[in-house]
Amino acid sequence: MENSKIIIGYLIYLPIVIALTIYVSKVLFKNGKAYMMNIFKGKEEITIATNKLFEIGFYLINIGWALLILKISYYGQNEMNYQTLIEILSKKLGGFSIYLGVMLFLNLLLFFRGMNKSKQSNKTTTTKISLKK
Repeated sequence: MENSKIIIGYLIYLPIVIALTIYVSKVLFKNGKAYMMNIFKGKEEITIATNKLFEIGFYLINIGWALLILKISYYGQNEMNYQTLIEILSKKLGGFSIYLGVMLFLNLLLFFRGMNKSKQSNKTTTTKISLKK
């Protein structure tokens, strides 16, 4: 009976983490395209290609992590009940959500750093052009 509850847990956990990952990825990389356009100075082709590569990497890392932490273990004295299963799932899903949020903010940090580097590069180029005149 305990194994069937663990399988039910997997059947609940996997679709939720995959859906969460897809949702966060779509929102991040849809809105991140504007930052990428700024970083690559309006070059749409390289912006789209780079954004797509980041999106695929995001999927691989996050779904890979979700699968890595998939195992549901229960070492209680009594047989696992549904309350215990829900509590285990809430810890796993909550932990994964926190991890996904951290990954989101790390990606945003990369976007902002890229934007700042792009601005510094523009200032340096503008200064060099001004000095040559």
